[in-house]
Amino acid sequence: MEIVIKASQFILSLSLLIVLHELGHFIPAKIFKTRVEKFYLFFDYKFSIVKKKIGETVYGIGWIPLGGYVKISGMIDESMDTEQMALPPQPWEFRSKPAWQRLIIMLGGVIVNFILGIFIYIMLMYSYGENFLPNKNVKGGVWVQDSLGTSLGLKTGDKVLTIDGNEIRKFTNLPIEFINGNNYTIERDGEVIKKEIPIDFISKLIERGKNEGSFLLPRYPFMIGKISKDSPNVNGKLKVKDIVVGINGTPITYYDEAEAILKNYKNQEITVSVKRGNETKNLSVKTTASGALGVQLANLSVSDISKLGYYNLENIQYSFTEAIPAGLNKSWSTLTGYIKQLKKIFNPNTGAYKGLGGFISIGSIFPSEFSWQTFWNITAFLSIMLGFMNLLPIPALDGGHVVFTLWEMITGKKPGDKFLEYAQIIGFVLLITLLLFANGNDVYRWLFK
Repeated sequence: MEIVIKASQFILSLSLLIVLHELGHFIPAKIFKTRVEKFYLFFDYKFSIVKKKIGETVYGIGWIPLGGYVKISGMIDESMDTEQMALPPQPWEFRSKPAWQRLIIMLGGVIVNFILGIFIYIMLMYSYGENFLPNKNVKGGVWVQDSLGTSLGLKTGDKVLTIDGNEIRKFTNLPIEFINGNNYTIERDGEVIKKEIPIDFISKLIERGKNEGSFLLPRYPFMIGKISKDSPNVNGKLKVKDIVVGINGTPITYYDEAEAILKNYKNQEITVSVKRGNETKNLSVKTTASGALGVQLANLSVSDISKLGYYNLENIQYSFTEAIPAGLNKSWSTLTGYIKQLKKIFNPNTGAYKGLGGFISIGSIFPSEFSWQTFWNITAFLSIMLGFMNLLPIPALDGGHVVFTLWEMITGKKPGDKFLEYAQIIGFVLLITLLLFANGNDVYRWLFK
C-alpha cells in the first residue's frame, strides 16, 4: 500500500508538471499562429493509451512515462521528422517564424515551470506559514550519532554557526547545507573554529544509506520509550515516559550525557533521578554489563521535544502580501541549492554522482502517508528543478534550442537543418545515457543496499 501511495503522488505530480510545461510551449505557439500537430502526456512510441484530434492538434496520453511533448510543425525535435523538414517551409511552421517568436516558444516551458514553483511556494507560505526549529535555539549543540558526523570534524555539543559563511536559519537545513557546502564554522567550548568539509563527504553519505537516519540531530532528552525484555529493570521501578535527569547525583540534560556516564557503571546498582509528570523521583536501578539501563530511547519529534521545554520552535504566519517575498526567497534558495548539488555531481572527487537517481529516487521522496502540504512542497521543488534542467544548453533540451536561436539572433546566421538534426541526435544520446545511468543507480541500490 505504501508503494501505491508514493507512486500515485509521483505520477500525479509528474503529470501536472509535464502538462503545464508543454502548455508553456503550446500557448505561445498558438499565439504566433504556429501549427501544433501533437500535445502528449508521456511518449507514444508505436501506440497511445488514448488520443483525440481537436482541430489541427492530436491530444493524447502515451504509454512510456518518461516525459511528454508538443510536436510543432517545422521544428527539429524528438520526433526527428526529417521528411517534413525536407519540404519547402510553410507560413505556419516554426522555422518560418521570426527568431524572437521562436525564442519565446522555446522558453515558454521553463518559464511556466519557474512561475509554477514560485506560485506554489507563495501559496504554501500563505496557507501553512512556517513552523521550524531555529538553529540559534539549539543551545546544547548538535548530537553526532555516528562516524559520518565525526568524519566532518564535528563533536556532540558543537554549535554550527555558518556554512560557506552563511548563517543557517533552520536546524533541519543543516544536513543539506553540509552536502552543498565547502567549509563551516562551529563554536566548541566557547571557541570559534573553522573547518573544511571533506571532498568525499557526499560519497560517504551515499554509502552510509538513507535508512540509517540523519547523521545530525539536536540533542535529545533521555525519555524512556520502551523497557527491553532482557533488561535488569524489566520489572523494576522505571516506567515508559520517564525522563532521566540525574545519575548518582550528577545532573544530566541530554541522552548522550547519560550514555557517557553510564559506561562508568557496568553491572552495578545505581541511583537515577527521573522526571515523571510534575514529580522528580530518585530510583535504585541496575545497569547491564555494557553500562546501560536496558531501555530504548523514546522516538520524539522536534515538536515533542519543544513541548518538553528543551527547544523553542518558531512559528511564522504570513498574510498574502507577506507570503510573496517569502515564497520568492524559498524559490531562490531551492534553485541555488540545486545548482550547488549539480556542481558536486560534476566533480568526480566528491562521489556525488553515485547518488544520482532516476524515477525510483524521485518517487521515494514522496511520503507514505498523503499530505497536501508535503505533496505541493515536493511538486514546487520538482518544478524548479525541471525548469533549470531544461535550460541546460544541451541539444534536445529547450536550452539547446535557445542557444541556437540566440546564436542566430546575435550573428544573423541560422544553423542549418542538418546541423540541428545531428545536434538533436547527440543531445538525445546524452540524455538517454544519463537516464540509463541514473535509473541504473536506482536499481543497483535497490538490489544491493
